[in-house]
Amino acid sequence: MRTPWTTPEVVSVGRLPMHSVPHADRIPLDGTWRFQLLRVPDDVPGSRWREIEVPGLWTMADTWDHPHYTNVRMPFPGDPPTLPEVNPTGIYERTIEIPDAWDGKRIVLHVGAAESVLIVSLDGREVGLGKDSHLAHEFDLTELADPGSHTLRLTVVKWSDATYIEDQDQWWHGGISRSVWLYATDPVHLADVRIDAGLDDRLTDGTLAVTAQVAFGPGGPEAGWTVGIELAGSDPLIAPVAVPDAAAAPRFLSDTETRLVSGIASHGTLTEEERQVGWPALQRLWDPEPTGRARIATTVPGVRPWSAEVPVLHRLEVVLRDPAGAERERVAYHVGFRRVEVRGLDLLVNGRRVYIRGVNRHDADPDHGRVVSPAAMRAELEAMKRFGFNALRTAHYPNDPALLDLADSLGLYVIAEADIESHAFWGTICDDPRYLPAWVDRVARMAIRDKNHCSVIAWSLGNESGYGANHDAAAAWLRRYDPSRPLHYEGAIKWDWASPQGVSDLTCPMYPTIASIVEHATNGTQRHPLVMCEYSHAMGNSNGTLAETWDAIEATPGLQGGFIWEWRDHALEQRLPDGRRRWAYGGDFGDHPNDGTFCADGLTWPDRRPKPALWEHRQLALPLRLTATPDDRSEEHTSELQSLAYLVCRLLLEKK
Repeated sequence: MRTPWTTPEVVSVGRLPMHSVPHADRIPLDGTWRFQLLRVPDDVPGSRWREIEVPGLWTMADTWDHPHYTNVRMPFPGDPPTLPEVNPTGIYERTIEIPDAWDGKRIVLHVGAAESVLIVSLDGREVGLGKDSHLAHEFDLTELADPGSHTLRLTVVKWSDATYIEDQDQWWHGGISRSVWLYATDPVHLADVRIDAGLDDRLTDGTLAVTAQVAFGPGGPEAGWTVGIELAGSDPLIAPVAVPDAAAAPRFLSDTETRLVSGIASHGTLTEEERQVGWPALQRLWDPEPTGRARIATTVPGVRPWSAEVPVLHRLEVVLRDPAGAERERVAYHVGFRRVEVRGLDLLVNGRRVYIRGVNRHDADPDHGRVVSPAAMRAELEAMKRFGFNALRTAHYPNDPALLDLADSLGLYVIAEADIESHAFWGTICDDPRYLPAWVDRVARMAIRDKNHCSVIAWSLGNESGYGANHDAAAAWLRRYDPSRPLHYEGAIKWDWASPQGVSDLTCPMYPTIASIVEHATNGTQRHPLVMCEYSHAMGNSNGTLAETWDAIEATPGLQGGFIWEWRDHALEQRLPDGRRRWAYGGDFGDHPNDGTFCADGLTWPDRRPKPALWEHRQLALPLRLTATPDDRSEEHTSELQSLAYLVCRLLLEKK
C-alpha cells in the first residue's frame, strides 16, 4: 500500500502557499514538548511520554535513533522510493491555548523545518502534511481552533521518498530543526508581498516595484481595499486592490478592438491616442488584474545602492487599508537597492565586476546538530566578514530566513540553493517524472520565500543531482518568476563548461585545477562568468594553493572567484562512558555504512576556532596591499604592515 512517505508525487496536503509576509501577532511554541519515538509511522503511540526540546533533533536527545553520516551513498539499500523496515517516527505533542482575542481571526501554524515528512493534527483531526526538510510548512487551523485549549500533534517521519533528494554530504538526523509558532491575521490579509528594488540603467536612481496579493477570506472580494507603501524619505504611494468587474463580461471584440490587438501584436501603425488610451482600456478588459492584486511602481532618485561592501538598507512599510480607509495590516521590510546581471563573461553587481570570495555553509552545531540559533548565525557571518569573505552559498538547502536577514544587514552575497541533492542516484531521479513535482515545488517555494532579500544574487537549483528534465522544468519556472537574478547549477555544466545553457547562467565547476580554469578562460570557448561553486576542500592540509588560485583569478578575465568547501567541521560532541567528551564523526555512533572523517572538512573547528587557512584567506582577500622595502622585511615589520593594511581597509569601507 502506498503511503504519503512513499509517494514522490505528493509534496504536500493542506499546506498553505509559501509567502514572504512577517507576522507580529504570534504565539511562540518553542520549548518543552511531550515526545515518543516510534519504530515505524504506523505504530500506535503508547501511554509513556518523555520530554524533548523544540526546536531540537531526537538524534541529539539520547534516543535509540542516533546520528548517521554518509556523503554520497544512501544510509540504507534500495531504489527510490524504497524505505528501510525501521523508519523512526517522532510524535511531538503539547497543549496550545488560543486566546479570546483571536476569536474571528485566521489562525495559522508555522513549523520552521522538519526532517523529512511533517504530519499535523489538532485534537485528533488531521490537518495536513508537507515534505522538504529545510523550508517552513504552514497550515490553516481556523476552522478547528476556537479560543481555549487544544492538543497539537506534530508527527515527523524520518525516512521518505524525499530522503532520496536530500542526500547531501551531512549527518542524517530526525526532528524539528527550526522554530514553531502560531500567528493570527484578519480574514482579509496580505497573502504575499513582492519587492523588486533595483537601479536604473544609469545606476543613479532606484527602481521600486511592489506587488501585494490580498486574500479576502470567506466573505469574498470587496471593492475599495487599498495597499500603500511608505519608504523612508519618500512620499507614500497607494494602489487599489483588484476585484472582478461585473460589467466586464466576456464578449466578441469589435472591429476597432480587433485592429488595436493586431496593431499592438504586430507593432503596426496606431495613433498615439489608441496606444495611450484605447489599448490600455482593452487590455484591462481582456486581461484583467488578478483578483486581490495591487501594484505600485516608482523611482527613488539618488538612492544609495546596497552591496556587500556597503550594505545600505532602507525601511519600507506596506499597509493594507479597508474601504473606509482604516489601517488593517502593516508589515515592514528592509530593502536594498542593487542590480545584478550577467553581461558577457562578467557577473556584475551595480554595474561592477566583483570577485566572489565565498564559502559554503551548512547548518551545523556540535551540540545540537542542525539546530542553529540566530545568535550563532550572527557569530558565523561576522567571522566570515572578518576573514575576508564577501559571499556564501547555502549548501545545500535554503537557510533560515534569519540568516538572510543577517546577510542583508552585514553585507554578504548569497547564492540561495534549493533542497535538492540525489547524489546516490545522480543521473536518474533528475529525469524521473514522479519527482518532477518535488523539483519544481522546492525551487519555487525557496524563491517565493526569499525573493525580497537583496543579499540573494543568484538562485541555485540544488547540488549533485545530475542534469535532467526536472531541472529544465524548475529553471523555466524560476526564469519566469524572477528574471532579475541569474541561475546557478553545476550539474548542467559539469561535462562541458562551454555548453549553451538554458539552466545555468554561471559556469560553476567543482574542484577544477588552476590550469583548467585558466585554459577555459583563455581558449576562446568561454560563454559565461566562471565562479567555482566548490574549490579548495578544507580537509587536512588541502587548502593548499589558495594564493596560486587567487593569483590566477585576479590575472585572468572571465574568472571571478568561488566558494571554498566549507565553513565549519560537522563533527558532533559525544560523551563517552568514562565521562570524557570528544568530537565524533561517521561510525562513532554505530552508524553503518558511513564515510568516516569526511564530515570534518571545515575552515573552522566545530567550536568555531579558526584553522590556519582562514588567516591565509584573510590576507589574500585584503583589497589593499602594502609592501616593505628590501631593507625592512623583518617578521615584525611584515606583521605590522599586514595589520596596517587591514586597518586602512576597514577605515576606507567605513568612510565609504
